[in-house]
Amino acid sequence: MSSDSSKPGARVRSHPGRTGILAGLLSALRPHWRGDPGLPGRIEALLRSDRRRGANDRRLYREMIYTALRHLPWVEPWLDRDPAHAARIIAWLAADTPATASFRESIAGDWPPAPADLAGRAAFLNESPEGILPGWFRAHCPDIYSGVELDAQARRAPLWLRLQTDAPGPVLDELEGKGWPIRRAAFLDTAVRVLAEADVTKTAAFQSGGIEVQDAGSQLVLAAADPAPGGRWLDACAGAGGKTLQLARMVGPGGSVDAHDIRPAALEELRDRAGRAGARNVRILASLSGSPYDGVLVDAPCSGSGTWRRAPHLRWVTTPAGIDSAARLQLRLLVENARRVRRGGTLVYATCSLCLSENERVVEALLGQETDLAPSAPPTRLLPWEHDGDGFFVAVFRRA
Repeated sequence: MSSDSSKPGARVRSHPGRTGILAGLLSALRPHWRGDPGLPGRIEALLRSDRRRGANDRRLYREMIYTALRHLPWVEPWLDRDPAHAARIIAWLAADTPATASFRESIAGDWPPAPADLAGRAAFLNESPEGILPGWFRAHCPDIYSGVELDAQARRAPLWLRLQTDAPGPVLDELEGKGWPIRRAAFLDTAVRVLAEADVTKTAAFQSGGIEVQDAGSQLVLAAADPAPGGRWLDACAGAGGKTLQLARMVGPGGSVDAHDIRPAALEELRDRAGRAGARNVRILASLSGSPYDGVLVDAPCSGSGTWRRAPHLRWVTTPAGIDSAARLQLRLLVENARRVRRGGTLVYATCSLCLSENERVVEALLGQETDLAPSAPPTRLLPWEHDGDGFFVAVFRRA
């Protein structure tokens, strides 16, 4: 976009203090945002490195940084030519929050409000809507390069909770009592969206295990598998255990879930979460035996392209070679864990990736090797706009 003052709404205003701070933060992060998968940790450390920044300042700059990452090809060229103009673009594009409103007014108040759709925002800035995603990724998932799905990629991810109680009334009352608008999902009775910035970890509902923070797409994975009560299951790549705890509620007290992961820190977090939830039917395993299970969930490590709204830095650090490497690992994990499914049992394969090569093609390769597995239903790809959550893929198989 030209900074020519003849363009409607382009008269420059400034807020030199905050603009300069934002420019400094972006300058510190710039060497890393196209190569560091752990960028969110680096961002948090940077925001907390200056004790003069309080919680409100951190919220503002965090929102600005993530907005820049979602629109990086629109912003990055201006960082050298005119850092103040780059900050103006970011503020104009940022989500409407209490933290962003005054900053936007101070440096972009002369511009018209940003259009609701990505195409309108791109037109005002003389940019391509598709430019917010890496061009090479189109071959892996063409569906997200147009229409509402592309719009979704430009928005911050919402906060979803999973109800972990048979008596949701008091939980919902507490959330609404704090002034947080909430919406129950029409597609899943356990899913609740919080329509405000909220730290739910300080609520009694969270501390007593009545709710867990879990994206709607993540919840839909096990809803597609629909495990029967009383089954004995393995969560082979449990991580911190969001799906482990969901699975434990689905199989009920008559069933059990063994949770395994190669990362000890993730299992420690799962141990804490299971204790808070009172999930007595969860057993955490450091190693696996060959004993057969009624069901095995393989929520495999992946490129994470379904989470690009929540983790926009992954758009710029993910590579085709990384996707190929992930697909090889996913197939190996699937073959290993398919053999832990008893005769007549269920295998569930899930990723938070939108890539054909990590999803449908891995399924094809699995069925070519494990001939006694058959799909229970066609695989499902959950695109972000459909449920306003992360993107996921899930395939369910039955062993003959």
